Amino acid sequence: MHRFLLMKSVLIGALLLASQLAAAQTQPLAPASPAAGRPDAGRPVAGRPVAGRQNVATLRTVVEQFLQTQTAGLPGEVSVKVGAIDARTALAACPAPEAFLQPGARAWGKTTVGVRCTAPSSWTIFVQAQVNVKAEYVAAALPLAQGQAIEQGQLVLIKGDIAAMPGGILTDMSQAIGRTPTVSLAAGTPLRADSLRSKPVVQQGQAVRLVTNGNGFSVSGEGKAIGNAGEGQVVQVRTPGGSVISGTAKAGGMVEVAF
Repeated sequence: MHRFLLMKSVLIGALLLASQLAAAQTQPLAPASPAAGRPDAGRPVAGRPVAGRQNVATLRTVVEQFLQTQTAGLPGEVSVKVGAIDARTALAACPAPEAFLQPGARAWGKTTVGVRCTAPSSWTIFVQAQVNVKAEYVAAALPLAQGQAIEQGQLVLIKGDIAAMPGGILTDMSQAIGRTPTVSLAAGTPLRADSLRSKPVVQQGQAVRLVTNGNGFSVSGEGKAIGNAGEGQVVQVRTPGGSVISGTAKAGGMVEVAF
């Protein structure tokens, strides 16, 4: 009898276990997460802004728009290329980032633009950029002798990237005609404002008229120029009494003296 009861208990246990296994096999499995098992699961996706952090792509746009505004008055075709910003740069989100140039920096050629935030957090970052300006510039068509007045036939217009050249490049022939080179220039040399001297309106030893204008009065006198001067340049004049006065050279042999 005891043996019979033991066999009955084992049989009932086996039936219960079989029914539990069958129920587990018919139960639908929960779908696995797409990121499950990936080594980068839970990490931020590259290029996607992180909450509370500044989107660096926005900063590049701020720099590009700033440089386009700064170069709007330049002649020719302007192209702006902003350098990359490390996506790992951690800056607090800023509602109004402001671009700026450091003192003495140019908004063209190879340049660096600063971007700062003042609120709610304070930070500054510097971004490199390349600005090219393709335009016509004035060059010497023939060798130009020092001190010789330049004529239109001695000039030529050449197209190139003036942003890669020194400052003061002339882009209009009228800026050079009638002026004289401070040094002799070879053919093909780009003309710069600081390499030309204005045509003298007052020459050394010339008799000039001194004019002083004040509030409701004007006084004039005579004198002799001690040196040469183009219009708007300062020249010294010796009066009949021997005094030396400085004034601004004007067309027609006139020197204006500030009162």
